[in-house]
Amino acid sequence: MGHVNNAVWVQWIQDMATAHWDTAARVQDREQFVWLVVRHEIDYRGNIDAGETATGETWIEGGAHGAKSVRRVEFRDSAKKVLVSAATTWAMLDRGTGRPVRVRPEVLAPFVSG
Repeated sequence: MGHVNNAVWVQWIQDMATAHWDTAARVQDREQFVWLVVRHEIDYRGNIDAGETATGETWIEGGAHGAKSVRRVEFRDSAKKVLVSAATTWAMLDRGTGRPVRVRPEVLAPFVSG
């Protein structure tokens, strides 16, 4: 249909979350833990056509709840209109055991702004 497919938006959401983790997380946390998506909740308010651009922003919303954390993502067009807004729930797993582990405050600390 000439515009960004919903599956592409989901891939971009996941790519942004992964890049944010890889950039901001402490080395020991990246080595010990891995995150898996538990739930995506996405509101589509607009779209872009092939050749157009959007800017994405991501942040952690609130504290963790056990092994889960909520990440927010917004994509805006060149006029700053929100096109896509998402709340994605991620579960943190221990890399060695593959089991969920409680998200400690020090793991989220690098993602909390001032």
